[in-house]
Amino acid sequence: QVQLVESGKGSVQTGGSLRLSCTASRLTLTFSKYAMGWFRQAPGKEREFVAVISSTGSSTYYADSVKGRFTISRDDAKNTVYLQMNSLKPEDTAVYYCAAKGTYYPSNDYYTAGHEYSYWGQGTQVTVSS
Repeated sequence: QVQLVESGKGSVQTGGSLRLSCTASRLTLTFSKYAMGWFRQAPGKEREFVAVISSTGSSTYYADSVKGRFTISRDDAKNTVYLQMNSLKPEDTAVYYCAAKGTYYPSNDYYTAGHEYSYWGQGTQVTVSS
């Protein structure tokens, strides 16, 4: 069973920055054959898409609410995907989850719907205070 472990949780003030990491293990495919996504869920709200990077790393896509402030990247040598979050706002407060979708071949495709992902991390808390 693929295991995803997020790290980098923290509390920052408005305008601050955080970097989340998600490291994969027990992979059934090489890490470079997984599209990786970040989602978040705030208290009382449904889970929402944040960002995704294709298995090749060539394509990225962001939710409008984070575009220009967040950057997703990957290091296949470390089986890790990152989410650099800048200019944080109180509305970014949520539990952040990484997710993996096996593509079985290198692809520039990306996925924004949670149901398309097979594996999920346990989540990491991000709190932004005003």
